[in-house]
Amino acid sequence: MLDCNDAMIPESTAASGRTVPRSVRLGYGVGSFCAATFNTVPGLLLLFYMTNILAVPAWLAGVVVFAPKAWDLVLNPLVGQWSDRTVSRWGPRRPWLLAGAAILPVAYALTFVGPPLTGTPAALFVGLFFLVAATGFALYEVPYKAMPAEMTDDYHERTSLLQWRMIFVAMAVALSGILAPAMAAHSLEGYRLMGFVFAAILLAAMLGTFWGTARAPLTGVTEPEASLRTQLASARNSRPFMWLLGLSSAQTLAAGAMLAGAPYFAAYTLGDPGATSTLFAALVGPLLVTMPLWVWLARKMDKRGAMILSGVLFLGGALLAALTPFLGALYAHLMVVVVGIGYAGLQLLQFSMLADVIAYESALSGRRRGGVFTGLWTAAENAVSALGALIVGAVLGIGGFLSSDPEHPVTQPGSALTAVVVAETVIPAAIILLGILMTLKYDLTAERLAEVVPPQVTSSDAPA
Repeated sequence: MLDCNDAMIPESTAASGRTVPRSVRLGYGVGSFCAATFNTVPGLLLLFYMTNILAVPAWLAGVVVFAPKAWDLVLNPLVGQWSDRTVSRWGPRRPWLLAGAAILPVAYALTFVGPPLTGTPAALFVGLFFLVAATGFALYEVPYKAMPAEMTDDYHERTSLLQWRMIFVAMAVALSGILAPAMAAHSLEGYRLMGFVFAAILLAAMLGTFWGTARAPLTGVTEPEASLRTQLASARNSRPFMWLLGLSSAQTLAAGAMLAGAPYFAAYTLGDPGATSTLFAALVGPLLVTMPLWVWLARKMDKRGAMILSGVLFLGGALLAALTPFLGALYAHLMVVVVGIGYAGLQLLQFSMLADVIAYESALSGRRRGGVFTGLWTAAENAVSALGALIVGAVLGIGGFLSSDPEHPVTQPGSALTAVVVAETVIPAAIILLGILMTLKYDLTAERLAEVVPPQVTSSDAPA
């Protein structure tokens, strides 16, 4: 039986797949509130919440942030295969959006509910619910990221489609990075309120995408692979995918480290905990205004060239921010703007290139592989993002950072203050340099993709 989505789409639209309706772009884009919120708020506040509110040692807090995301390495490829093989009246991906919406918001609220615990017991409590939240996120995010490759077969249309996604990402990151720290206000009650409010935002975004993509085009419909082992082997043997996975992991790790270090940088380097919000405003402002520029640069320089330029801007801004102790808060914010311009390009181009790789591999094989590709991608993305927090926690621990709670403030040693600057600037710069070098090896250009003609699906080939 054909997927009902195929029946709803005019044949000409499904065949060309070049233009995605605006309503679908909006419906798809709003779902990025989920990914941006779930990655931003825990990445920004969870480590600080544990070390400075629940008195969890820095090294243990880093482990708690990382461990649930490591679970994604097992779960996400499975979710990808399940969504590849799903046949329903809602299509292969959308049922999983609904499943994630049933789990993630509740677990997210409980992660920040503020148990009457401190130290190791508090770490176990937070870790348990963060693990459940990560599971719900995987059920939603893996199918979500597979959808653009199936909405259009046009190389530049994917970038245009994902431009809409990045506009919503920018709004979500701005909301998360500015409002969440302000609501948390370094108090147990503030973190609890923030958790409930953002859980509601997650639920609204997830349901919005479920309904908003009801009439999304399906192009190049293919059969799923026979087994997960075959799908994993296909991903492993795909040179474009492996290089893209490597370079994007480096970029995500650099951003994750900078994100986790931001509250410490604001509190101990700038001397103003409230500066976390203004630093985030400096970071996400470019996301809101530079998307058309990066779309244009991707056409002029090809996506790889634009990606390299993005990485160089990120690298330069991060390195120069190391001079903040000598040049002050205004200088720090200006350097974060430079980082933000580069980060905007990286975010847009990563996902546009992922959609290219999925379309390329599906066209070569005639098989639906998008779910497993995005499963591996999302697993790596979540793990390395959380690894950034683990690295920051380790650097702070080596520097002698002292954990505390609001009732028992402490004075940090000079070595800990130095560690904060290193964790926020030098380490992300070194990691992003690795990503730039890997980008030079990525070779899936528009010309190469155009050489591949997607196999035509006949009624006998359609998934049953």
